[in-house]
Formats: sequence, structure tokens, C-alpha cells
Amino acid sequence: MSLRNLVHCALMLMVTLAGLAAIYLQLSAQFVAFAQGLIYVGAVAILIVFAILLTRGSEPPRESRFSATWVVGVVIAGAVFGLLAAVILSSRAVTSMIRPPPEVTVRQIGDQLMGKFVLPLEVIGLLLTAALIGAVIIAMHEEGKE
Repeated sequence: MSLRNLVHCALMLMVTLAGLAAIYLQLSAQFVAFAQGLIYVGAVAILIVFAILLTRGSEPPRESRFSATWVVGVVIAGAVFGLLAAVILSSRAVTSMIRPPPEVTVRQIGDQLMGKFVLPLEVIGLLLTAALIGAVIIAMHEEGKE
């Protein structure tokens, strides 16, 4: 959030999404981790970077990186963190017995995606393609006006 360059912010979003995929791997959710990597890091984040690069105009640099009331923000963030930590640690989910993981394989998920859910999968692909084409068209119209 403190980076000034919008492209660097998008790249840090990619790093964050890759870290989330690594957390999924630690939780033994391999399919979700690879889907996170392929879809969000490999497609959505790259689409965001292309859209930023194609549609961004000349932006004037900002004067200050931080707000004048950053101390209040830090105090509120600390209070929210303490409240969430207290609620999580007092939850019954933390103290309950761990259940065995369900017996779902990656092959079963793949069969469902290529069988029952093939239409939503194709619609998402078309939506991402249309978004990229729209970004290119917007960028072409802005170059023509200059």
C-alpha cells in the first residue's frame, strides 16, 4: 500500500497471491494451490498489469507517502488485530478435535471441472479475454486523441 508506482503495486499483488498459494500447499490443498497459481497469479494478475500498462496516462508524482494521521491508523490497526486475535484464540474451532481430511482427489475435481462445470470454466476464459481486448481498445483510443 505504500508503493508509489502502480505497476509495482500490481506486481506486489502477484507476490501476495503466490504467497497465498504457498499457504495452500502447506495446508495440503494442492489443487487449490495450483489453481491459485494458474488462475490468479498467471492470468488475473497479468491481466491487471497489462491493463495498467495499456491504459495508464501520465500521473504526477505525489508529495507525501503517508497521511498526517498515520499514528491514528496504526493504533486502530493494532486494536483490530488484538480483537481478531482474541476472538480467534477463544473460538471453539481452535480447541476442537481435528477431523480427518475428506477423501477427494485432484482427478475427481478435474473430472467435475471438465464435465459438469465446463461451461462456467469457458465463460470465465471468455470474460478474461474480453477484458484484455477492452483494455487494448481503450489504450488505442487514448493514443489516437493525443
